[in-house]
Amino acid sequence: VVTTLHGTDITLVGSNPSYKTAVEFSINNSDYVTAVSESLKKDTLSLFEIKKDIEVIPNFVNLEKYNSTTSKTNLLNNNHKIITHVSNFRKVKRIIDVIDVFDGIQKEIPAKLLMIGDGPEKNKAEKKAKRLGIKDKVIFFGKSNETNKILSFTDLFLLPSEIESFGLSALEAMAAKVPVISSNTGGIPEVNINNFSGRLSDVGDIEKMTNDAIEILSDKNLHKTFKMNARKRAEDFDIHKIVPKYENIYNNLN
Repeated sequence: VVTTLHGTDITLVGSNPSYKTAVEFSINNSDYVTAVSESLKKDTLSLFEIKKDIEVIPNFVNLEKYNSTTSKTNLLNNNHKIITHVSNFRKVKRIIDVIDVFDGIQKEIPAKLLMIGDGPEKNKAEKKAKRLGIKDKVIFFGKSNETNKILSFTDLFLLPSEIESFGLSALEAMAAKVPVISSNTGGIPEVNINNFSGRLSDVGDIEKMTNDAIEILSDKNLHKTFKMNARKRAEDFDIHKIVPKYENIYNNLN
């Protein structure tokens, strides 16, 4: 049995007293244990009495899915910068922060915000956009199977989460050459490198996230550099580099 720790299985479910014993037992009785980030490994070791070694093997991305270019749809003006957020719209994703950061951006730069996903905070986000008078600039797509196509014409990605064990949506954006404005929590800094593939800020620092976004979007050469760096960073998580690490584990356990 090979167990991979992903995030909320540890930080939320696992730390609940009702589940802690079962999770701890499962980890300690696995033949091999991996975690998707150093941050998650650290959290696991602090929350549980772990007797097994934990190897960090990050999440991966299929870069081939993000090689195409797609023209902007009729919903969008080619003169507008496209800001995108993708998540399950849970409270931990700080969806209202996404709206607030975008509000600051659109005051300085013509822009549209694409909200991909669905969840309990969606209604609050819609009301927030209406209250700020930017409802016509925020498009809620709901769940989509074409996120890679949307990212192909995105100029900037927002991920201001309260906590992320890894930040897979940020990696997918980077694979599409999209710079990431994110919080510096959990495993995100292990994916999004500050001032290289994007910018990092403290959780809830709306002002800095907004200013960083405006700076990157306002400077054509800077934006181009961040785009190239984002893709370069994503190549470190190429599926062809990461999956063999899992295969080696199974082969060695035979």
